[in-house]
Amino acid sequence: MSYSVGQVSRFAKVTVRTLHHYDEIKLLQPSGRTASGYRRYDDADLDRLQQILFYRELGFSLDDIATILDDQGVSPSEHLRRQRSLLLGRIERLQEMVASVEHALEARKMGIQLTPEEKFEVFGDDYVDHQEEAEARWGDTDAWKQSQQRAAQYSKEDWVEIKAEGDALNDRIAEAIGAGVASDSEQAMAIAEDHRQHITRRFYDVSFGFHRCMAEMYISDPRFTEYYEKVAPDAAVWFRQAILANAERGEAAAG
Repeated sequence: MSYSVGQVSRFAKVTVRTLHHYDEIKLLQPSGRTASGYRRYDDADLDRLQQILFYRELGFSLDDIATILDDQGVSPSEHLRRQRSLLLGRIERLQEMVASVEHALEARKMGIQLTPEEKFEVFGDDYVDHQEEAEARWGDTDAWKQSQQRAAQYSKEDWVEIKAEGDALNDRIAEAIGAGVASDSEQAMAIAEDHRQHITRRFYDVSFGFHRCMAEMYISDPRFTEYYEKVAPDAAVWFRQAILANAERGEAAAG
């Protein structure tokens, strides 16, 4: 039984171009060819491809995979045992990461700012890179500078108070939606304005235009949408509309 490159591409969910590349670098050369020169793969080739894709998923380079698979002293059973060990190691690391993230979530729920050591524990070796990326993107903005300066001065009690203020705003959103309050009503716009003032007072200055941008992010970024959906059904859309209505009123009043 042999298979064309197109069939193998569908079986393994890899592109034909990838299979051609594996052939060119002699990582996976088909066992046969048709009279016209087309590649034909047998079951042993498919087994080798499965091994290649597995090691790729674990982050091995193609050169390393070739060295591993071409080692005649390693049997198929040994490959499976090695893969099992690698998977168990990955599972253990993921479990550690889950525990760290749960710790971070609990700290966030309590309104406590994590120490640099705890942040590093949560985000691992990439923590510094994330910080540098954020600074590279927003470091030259007044918002970034203000938020960094203020956050550095906050105590645990400050964070608890800030969280309570945010929770109170979310409670007002949930109550308004539950009562059927229109998103462009006075009540909705008052919540939106208090939200704008809360961020301005606690973190950085938020103009009506800036608030509009934030509102769009609440529905375009799934993470923010999910956050507000936990406050109340359709809260992300409702709150966006409330912010836009409040911004329009505020800008009109400012002339």
